[in-house]
Amino acid sequence: MDAVRLENEYVTLEPLALEHIEALERAAGDGNLWDLWFTSVPAPGRMTEYVEAALRGQEEGRMSPWAVREKATGQIVGSTRFYDIVPDPSRVAIGYTWYARRWQRSHVNTACKHLLLSHAFLNVGAVAVEFHTDAYNQDSQRAIEKLGAKREGVLRAHKRRNDGSLRDTVCYSILATEWPDVDKWLQLRLRRLAPV
Repeated sequence: MDAVRLENEYVTLEPLALEHIEALERAAGDGNLWDLWFTSVPAPGRMTEYVEAALRGQEEGRMSPWAVREKATGQIVGSTRFYDIVPDPSRVAIGYTWYARRWQRSHVNTACKHLLLSHAFLNVGAVAVEFHTDAYNQDSQRAIEKLGAKREGVLRAHKRRNDGSLRDTVCYSILATEWPDVDKWLQLRLRRLAPV
């Protein structure tokens, strides 16, 4: 599945490309996001490797990665992607999501997730969209729950973190049948969060 350009009045999701590396390095530096050991943000000097791995995942049909551009400033503020793409029944996971510190707890995440969920349910035909996060990443869990996703459970000792330690993964999902209500909720949240 190729990443296509997605946009609304708040953000543009640009298909990830090597040209985004420098801007993504600047965004990751806002808050030294790599210092949070439970995130997927690459350490300084490793953004090229990170982007190349995402593009390989796209070539192999496992991922659709994007760079996130905040529209009012024109800045690249982070990255996100579809991964764990399953064709039948059609499912995707949304993850590898991170934003520069300045844009965390702003309208950006809600705007991005609304675009991604709309695309998954209306264009891709997904029956479910999944979210996975480290059990220690409480901020991520709260953000996922604010989207209207339902917690499904925990996969213990599921993946390795960047430092090699094992993480427990908290799993959430939104079903296609739930999308109309989630859509309305996210539009309401966007109106509340969006800058005036």
